[in-house]
This record gives sequence, structure tokens and C-alpha cells, in this order.
Amino acid sequence: MTPAASTPTEWQIDEQVAAAVRAGLASTPKRLPPWLFYDETGSRLFDQITELPEYYLTRTERAILARHAGAMIAQAAGARSQRCPRLRIAELGAGSAEKTRILLRAAVELQGSVLYQPVDVSATALLAAQARIEREIPAVRVRPLAMDYTNGFAFEPSGPGERRLVLYIGSSIGNFEPEEAAHLLAKVRAQLHPGDGMLLGVDLVKDEQMLLAAYDDSAGTTAAFNKNMLARLNRDLGANFDPDAFLHRAVWNPGHSRMEMHLESRLAQRVQLAALDFVADFAAGETIHTENSYKYQPGQAEALLAGAGFAPASAWTDERGWFAVHLARVE
Repeated sequence: MTPAASTPTEWQIDEQVAAAVRAGLASTPKRLPPWLFYDETGSRLFDQITELPEYYLTRTERAILARHAGAMIAQAAGARSQRCPRLRIAELGAGSAEKTRILLRAAVELQGSVLYQPVDVSATALLAAQARIEREIPAVRVRPLAMDYTNGFAFEPSGPGERRLVLYIGSSIGNFEPEEAAHLLAKVRAQLHPGDGMLLGVDLVKDEQMLLAAYDDSAGTTAAFNKNMLARLNRDLGANFDPDAFLHRAVWNPGHSRMEMHLESRLAQRVQLAALDFVADFAAGETIHTENSYKYQPGQAEALLAGAGFAPASAWTDERGWFAVHLARVE
């Protein structure tokens, strides 16, 4: 039995959430944007995913950063010159900033202190990251910005003699359709100035079974993460989804070179979203497409950056060629 939906008058509706959910559940096939994953529970579940044995992405990228952070920061700052500009660091989709601390320590080692501006939809994750960074690396000043960076935002103006390095690590760019990814990078580029740069992390194409395991782990954590989106809609929009009436599905789509996540309805059912005065009908086996994660072939990330107006400068990868981190500049 599904829980009863609450009345619309009980809900403080986020209009961006409401518009995305209404449009997504009215479309064919149904879909919901992946930024809906990241409420407080979803952010916590994602942190758990990054530590799973099947989820190679985070530990592989972390190893690349641990090995090459000094070179990345030095190149971004132009440290080969006699008068090295000060570097300020911004990060899109920062989350817990677990791996970012490696780069922040490298920046502190190079220049003594650093200003860090993390941007994320989860205020809870940002506050936790700020507290930990300021406790562990006191020379870092953290100015978090809680917002959806895909919906338009502005960086603080750089100071005299500063360069800005924008971090977009964790393969987050892979969640966007290629055209959307290009548009997002172009919007970032439009705010930057000559000498500024971007550090972009991308996941690379690899064995299908390895990919499937990473997005459908044996502990069921990714399934809980996927289904938590339904729990969020119950809470925020007065919906009466029964998460147990949906299955988590992870699918490799070779034609588009992407992993997909879906929620599949176990049965024919009707779901009410009271705050939207909206009803979504599901046939048995019908899915909600919740996420794409594009995997890049060699050369694709460089082409994406160049198309957005960046000049690719350097790239670092692991010895197995599973993941790559690219530094690009504004010339």
C-alpha cells in the first residue's frame, strides 16, 4: 500500500523542483534530473557509494590527484614564471570536497594560503565540507555558495594579480548530454580571463561488467541512492511514491557511450503529487530515467574543452587508463 499524499497547502514548494518534476513525469519516456538526488540523505548515500569496492571512480581520481596535485596547481598558477600569480580556487558540484583537500593542500604549500569557493546544490554538504576544511587546513578560507550551478551563477571578481582555477572533478561533466556539457563549459569560460584555468575530471570507457558493477553494487547502496529521489518527492511535493514498488536498473548504452540509471515500476500504478495537483500513471515495467554518466574516449575531453573556448594544456591519468584529469587554460 502506498502512503497517502498530503494536501498541497502543507508544502513550501521549490519552483525549480516543481517545474522539473512536472515536466519530467509528463514526458515520454519519464525522466527526472540527477540534481534531485542530492538532498541531505542523498548526499550521505553518495559519500557511501564513493567508498564501495565496486566504485572505482573516486579512488582512481583520488590517486591521480595525490600523485600529481603539486604539478596541477603549479601549472595552473604559472609557477614557472618569476612572479607567480596567486591562485584562487572555485569548484562546481563540490559536495563533501573529499578529494579537493588534496589540491587545496598543494595550493597552500605553493602560496601559503588560498581562497576556496565551493558551489553545490546541497547546503548541508557544503557546511560539512567547510567545517572540515577550515579545521584541517586553516590556511584555506572557504566561501561556499549553495545553488544549482547549471542554472546560472557568477564567480566573485578576482583580485589584482590573481588567477582563478575552476575545479570540475569527479566526472560530473559526464552527467550531461554532450550539447549540455559543451554549453555549461562555455558558460564557465565566459566568466574567466586570460591566465585562468579549469581542471576537469572525466571517466574513460572500460569493460562493461566493471561499469555495471560500479552503478549496481552488491550492497544495494546505489539502489538506495536512486530510490531516495522518490522519498524526496514524497517529502517535498506531497507525493505518495512507494519506493519498494520500483526497481533500480543500471544499463550500459554502448551507442551513446554512457551508463544509465532508471527506476522501473514493478506494477501498474498511479502516483499522486499533491503539491503539484498532478497524477503520474505507470505501466508495469515503465521506467523513470534518473541519470546518465557518459564515458569518454581518448581525445573527447580535449575536444569538448577546446569547443568551449579553452586551450587544453596537460592531462594526467592512472596507469590503467581508467580515468583522466585535464588542465585547460584561457588564453
